[in-house]
Amino acid sequence: MLYYIKQFFKLFFSSVLYWSFAFCFFILIRYLGREQERVETVEPSTVYPVSEYLLFGIALGIMVAIVYTIVEYVFDKFLSKTLNLGLILLIKSIIYLLFLIFSLSVMAFLAEDYLNINFPNHRGWWISNKIFWMVTAYFIICSLLFSFIRLANDKFGKGIIFKMLIGRYRNPREVDRIFMFLDLKSSTAHAEKLGHLKYSQLIQDCFFYLNKIINRYDAQIYQYVGDEAVLSWTPKKGIRRLNCIRLFFDFERKLKRHSKYYQKKYGIQPEFKAGLHTGKIIIAEVGTVKKELAYHGDVINSTSRIQEKCNTYNESLLISDELFKQLNLNNKYDAISLGDELLEGKTEELKIHAIHKR
Repeated sequence: MLYYIKQFFKLFFSSVLYWSFAFCFFILIRYLGREQERVETVEPSTVYPVSEYLLFGIALGIMVAIVYTIVEYVFDKFLSKTLNLGLILLIKSIIYLLFLIFSLSVMAFLAEDYLNINFPNHRGWWISNKIFWMVTAYFIICSLLFSFIRLANDKFGKGIIFKMLIGRYRNPREVDRIFMFLDLKSSTAHAEKLGHLKYSQLIQDCFFYLNKIINRYDAQIYQYVGDEAVLSWTPKKGIRRLNCIRLFFDFERKLKRHSKYYQKKYGIQPEFKAGLHTGKIIIAEVGTVKKELAYHGDVINSTSRIQEKCNTYNESLLISDELFKQLNLNNKYDAISLGDELLEGKTEELKIHAIHKR
């Protein structure tokens, strides 16, 4: 619960900053950038300082941020799975339109009283008011920009889109990363039992709960490959508070918590296996169409091979010795050394450990 509260206020504070700046910028451009333009009812000699207008911009920004945060948070956390995208956009649009009518009417009333300006605020004033529709169009553009930034951060990781814009990854760069290959156990048997359509729905349901916890553990989804998800961390974020270990067991716990749902809908209880490894990797932009960041290097292949060894040892979570040495496991977890393994396609043995939760 504490995590969700933090996420809500994190979104709220970023929304306040964004929308306050957006509306202050709009007011500066619309009213102060044109010296000859004045509200018809204002006396020519009446000039108001910039701060008077900006106060209304900040107030409107805060009002919009409150509603925007509540709407986006509720839809993202509770309704995104049950409603299709078109219906979500329609409902959001109606909510935001009603709110803009209400908030701008309130702001017009306050401006009329505070600045002694006769703004239109009678019933239905917004239908033929050009300023209202200009603000609405501006809100839509700003909302799309804000959504783009959030989606870009979700896809690439926080701050990555900015680095791509300045061309940081146009040339391959060597970085340290922790990788997790997370795969559904008995996937072939499940696919044969359920059929392709229902099996795909099962994967969707499983990864839905994975997506709900990745931000909690500072993880990034690198890619989905069939019934497998590839996650990554910077060493600092992955090792901190054992994020790379805790994510797996939290995901496992969520699947078990919804066991009645899975048994009723699919007749199975999904279980996952995972391999963890760390090391230096090359990151670079690839492609001109559907451009994305790609990782290249031995760490990727080794992590995949470690995950495959879960079947050999009948374990759910295996990690390399390189990563194990960097972790300071607490009393909630046990590590069992499985010795040296010659992974497929490798010439040198790699020591691996199984991790159990007590």
